[in-house]
Amino acid sequence: MAENLEDLTRAVLAFRDARNWAQFHGLRQLIVALNLEAAELLELTQWQSDAEIEALPGDPAGREALADECADVLAYLLLVAERAGIDLGQALRQKLVKNAQKYPVEKSHGRRDKYTVLAREDD
Repeated sequence: MAENLEDLTRAVLAFRDARNWAQFHGLRQLIVALNLEAAELLELTQWQSDAEIEALPGDPAGREALADECADVLAYLLLVAERAGIDLGQALRQKLVKNAQKYPVEKSHGRRDKYTVLAREDD
């Protein structure tokens, strides 16, 4: 069952609060923790070939490791957003609008160039 961000945030906050961990969750600490968890996700790919990385979801242990690290990243992202008063859904929608302006379909379709490169094509 898909859950919404608000329900997930409430669940993470309940877990945190039951352990009296809010005292350790300043914005800086949460941002650091988020990056450390993202690094653990990255670590799953260290020294792996592209084929080995693509095969991770098909291996039960690999899929579980990916799921665990993704969950950790999401939990800390939800805590950062909650602490900063950011509505992640709204922030993402606004960012998609900005990105659509930077990466118009007619210029970026099938390309991986950064928007600064695409913008130079107008010159």
